[in-house]
Amino acid sequence: MNDHPHLHMFEAYGIELEYMIVDAESLSVLPVADRILFDVAGDFESEVERGRISWSNELVLHVIELKTNGPAASLLPLPHAFQENVKQINDLLGSYGGRLMPTAMHPWMNPSTEMRLWPHEYHSVYETYDRIFDCRSHGWANLQAVHINLPFDGDDEFRRLHAAVRLILPLLPALAASSPIVNGRLTGLSNTRLDVYRSNAAKFPSITAMVIPEPVFSRAEYDRQIFQPMYDDIRPHDTAGVLQHEFLNSRGAIARFDRGSIEIRLLDVQECPAADLAICGAVVEVLRALAEERWRTTEEQQLFATAPLSRILLGTIRDAENTVIKNTEYLSHFGIRRTRCTAGEVWQYLSEKSVLGLSNELPWKDTLPTILEDGPLSRRITRCLDGEPTLANIRHVYGELCDCLAEGRLFRGC
Repeated sequence: MNDHPHLHMFEAYGIELEYMIVDAESLSVLPVADRILFDVAGDFESEVERGRISWSNELVLHVIELKTNGPAASLLPLPHAFQENVKQINDLLGSYGGRLMPTAMHPWMNPSTEMRLWPHEYHSVYETYDRIFDCRSHGWANLQAVHINLPFDGDDEFRRLHAAVRLILPLLPALAASSPIVNGRLTGLSNTRLDVYRSNAAKFPSITAMVIPEPVFSRAEYDRQIFQPMYDDIRPHDTAGVLQHEFLNSRGAIARFDRGSIEIRLLDVQECPAADLAICGAVVEVLRALAEERWRTTEEQQLFATAPLSRILLGTIRDAENTVIKNTEYLSHFGIRRTRCTAGEVWQYLSEKSVLGLSNELPWKDTLPTILEDGPLSRRITRCLDGEPTLANIRHVYGELCDCLAEGRLFRGC
């Protein structure tokens, strides 16, 4: 969004997908992201433009990020564009005995021994993070997400967009959870990535806070209540000011006033770009409805406190679509007049009222119903293991997930 500071809400989209690089045979992590970028750029650059899509790396060497090369005017062509780039990277990885793996966490990676920091451009930023937080943990080294970047122009658009984003965040794991396994074991959580993410900077609570951002609705207010407390807290440990920038903010959605956008960070990456873009499309359409005040006014949305939103989020981190929501005030913001319903039922209602009914041409028209009917990827993975989460079975399932990513198809279970 950097080169387009005056884009208005929903005029464009920035999408980022993160994937693990693994050994093609063992499926263990393979830290060669810098070699892949070198092969296409002729240098160890942290980002390489590949037409409509860019390839980049952040923090660790076994992760590569694909993102729109600047704001995209439409989501429609992106599933195909991302899938083409997945194929190109997999082709390059073949010479290293590697392939790409989807989902938000590697199921048996040991970050204390396998984490390798990016040692090239921007390495000082990652070394500072490592020195202060120790990145040899799942909460830093084993997280793959989808980020949606949405533009705004000025305080009024920021106010409307931020109010809408805060409300939708607790529902995102119900649609996108894909991380039920860590250390070779089912954790009992649908979205383990968010569970470790919300505590990875616990020594400085101002950085992540309650994951749901505070109800602040202007640039000045955001700076006073969010940015400055973070910078004050980190300054004694970061005297050079390496981390005292907007990217230090680790809430589930962060305001990037330097780019004129809000970045949503709570989506786990799925089994293929078609699934990711289906979820992104659904999220965007519901946000559009909220911003247009279809059910409640922006002023009413702004009044919703952080704590009850956080409680719903903790529920969906654990139970995803099966989470029972009893907060009638919250449900009313999505046009639901019931005393209780599951998060999955909320998404089913929203898909019928706000998403699927809009156009036959939308890229999620055929994909989203599968997710709604069969459950988020985390549920499908767990169901496929059928109560026998042995390492051999886990390896088999994640090998199939790698095939889904390579072939651009949904994972429908075993």
